[in-house]
Amino acid sequence: MRQETDMVVSKIPEPWRDHYGHPGGWDQSFPPLSMPDLFADAARRHADRPLADFEGRAFTYAALHAEARRFAAALQRAGVAKGDRIGLFLPNVPTYIPASYGAMIAGATTVNFSPLYTAEELEAQVADSGTRLLVTLDVPALLPTALRVLHASALERLVVARLADLLPWPKSLLARLFGSGRLTTPLPKAADVTGWPQFLAGAGEPAPVSIDPEHDLALLQYTGGTTGTPKGAMLTHQNLTANARQINAIDPQAGQRDVIVGVLPFFHVFANAAVLNRTVVNGGCIAMLPRFDAGQCLKPLQRVKATAMPGVPTMYQALLDHPDLPRTDFTSLRICISGGAPLSLPLKQRFEAATASRLIEGYGLTETSGVATANPYEGGEKPGTIGQPLPATRLRLLDKEDPARDALPGEAGDQAIQGPQVMQGYWNRPDAAATAFANREDGRWLRTGDIAVMDDEGYFRIVDRSKDMIAVGGFKVFPSQVEAVLLEHPAIKEALVIGVPDDYRGEAPRAYAVLNADADDSDEAIRDWLNARLGKHERVDAVVLRDSLPRTMVGKLDRKALRAEVLG
Repeated sequence: MRQETDMVVSKIPEPWRDHYGHPGGWDQSFPPLSMPDLFADAARRHADRPLADFEGRAFTYAALHAEARRFAAALQRAGVAKGDRIGLFLPNVPTYIPASYGAMIAGATTVNFSPLYTAEELEAQVADSGTRLLVTLDVPALLPTALRVLHASALERLVVARLADLLPWPKSLLARLFGSGRLTTPLPKAADVTGWPQFLAGAGEPAPVSIDPEHDLALLQYTGGTTGTPKGAMLTHQNLTANARQINAIDPQAGQRDVIVGVLPFFHVFANAAVLNRTVVNGGCIAMLPRFDAGQCLKPLQRVKATAMPGVPTMYQALLDHPDLPRTDFTSLRICISGGAPLSLPLKQRFEAATASRLIEGYGLTETSGVATANPYEGGEKPGTIGQPLPATRLRLLDKEDPARDALPGEAGDQAIQGPQVMQGYWNRPDAAATAFANREDGRWLRTGDIAVMDDEGYFRIVDRSKDMIAVGGFKVFPSQVEAVLLEHPAIKEALVIGVPDDYRGEAPRAYAVLNADADDSDEAIRDWLNARLGKHERVDAVVLRDSLPRTMVGKLDRKALRAEVLG
């Protein structure tokens, strides 16, 4: 359903219209545009410019666009049709670009899968999305997991890129000579496992595919949404291209030298929008890092003279803590955008003092294709807020109890968003989509579940969350899922998990539990047992054993009361 945002006569307070801090004004339009057309236009305008820098090796717009077209043709040759789902199980490597854009050129829908997934998590989302083909990398952290899923699911084929093919010489030579058992994993000889070069060989040019940018899906991006059950947010071509253009529009230096440190993972919607697609719009270059390591991040930042580095607060804290920070040249760095978790004022001030760059806070959701609000890059920043809406994006505050009504002026309300970047719904989950949206006289509004207030210049500040999710270093952790694992322990009778403040990660999960009458397990032993069964970001900092947990009047365990008791 098309989002009408630019010519609406508002009946709700929208003070940002008269106090807009971003360049170009709020009332901008973003005509329908497909992802293949966005990439093709960038490749025509910037053919010989580097789009990706990987360990010092440059990959130009022209080369990556040609590779994307060959991948599209190879997919079509393999029987992939418009609307089929193609999965990416990749870290930040150059292959991600032709794999993602190439799938869309073929008319397919890309599905991002986190490289941190266990085989069980990957298998569940492959099944839910109906992914036919999966692209991965020949490294021990990925290929064995992908092979397990291939053999246990309806997945038809793996296409495996080689790390050695992406590295510069002599690193590529070393990977070829010594990679087996260390850097890379050998490909098995199987009909349903194909190397990336072999899959593309002889593919030629893809057949043209008609794409309706406002209705055809470009990306399924899985999110916890308003519950802990992962759901695929359906993002159209227009959702993605509009958000990339919106992010570019708020940069007062758009079109000038643009080199971004690409350490935020591309499988995450924030990086997909603010690093990859926005860079393509602007003709910039991404210095790619497969994972975040503070020391490794400082090196390319200096080597390529980076101008920007989007990240999450824990990244900036880790950089401040690294001993090489004082010896790093930050003179080229002008802007860092923080998202995924609240940015504390002390962290912002320390980072800006150490680097002489600007660190601003923005806000977005998977359901908004990445970014919905941001503080201005220059001028009227308000620390502690998530800034003003991006161009053509509207925010309103709904009554916390009745979404059919607006919050009273000056009161906190359930923050809702409308704009060209807002998703179409959840994959095969119309029930969840119906809950996620509020239908008002001027269209559908996405209910974020965040409770916010708005000031008289249209800056928003989140004051609470109606969701129980815990924000751990930019990742969402859902207490119910951690509790379910903990309750599998034979000594545990009851359990609640809440988020507690953490100087490094923003929040950390902490479990509170009651033991069965005959159990004598220690809290440390239970914590170690639990963390061994959780993903990295889900791991609790402690298990606190208690005689009882708070309950509601009807006898249910009361997480809200526990949080109030622990945090005050």
